[in-house]
Amino acid sequence: MTQDNTHRRRALVVEDEPVISQICRRILMAEGFDVDIAMNGLIAKKMVDDKSYDLCLSDIRTPAMDGIQLYEYLEQEHPELARRVIFTTGDVMSGYIAQFLEGTKRPFLPKPFTPDELKQVSRDALAEIDSQ
Repeated sequence: MTQDNTHRRRALVVEDEPVISQICRRILMAEGFDVDIAMNGLIAKKMVDDKSYDLCLSDIRTPAMDGIQLYEYLEQEHPELARRVIFTTGDVMSGYIAQFLEGTKRPFLPKPFTPDELKQVSRDALAEIDSQ
């Protein structure tokens, strides 16, 4: 990914598993992002109210406020970021979660995912943003 030096893209990773959040941070930083981490949707909500993000990678299952609740908040308060959410989940088989993911039409990564899968889905999301 080529990077304009005047604007580094900023990503928010919403993940309650520290090992996964750090791996995501390293991968996204290698892709040219400045990366912030929130342990749950409630923390992420405060962060997006204070700072602008180009991309949000959110686990669906986090404590305090899950990824679904965060997404619903983003749709209401930050619709431009809601269109740039990528979900992660270890539970794509649950009927409710599968239905939610299908309804949002947002990309998702089933856990466990590879670094290459994260790179590709983030590149695809940015290409979609840049084409709008």
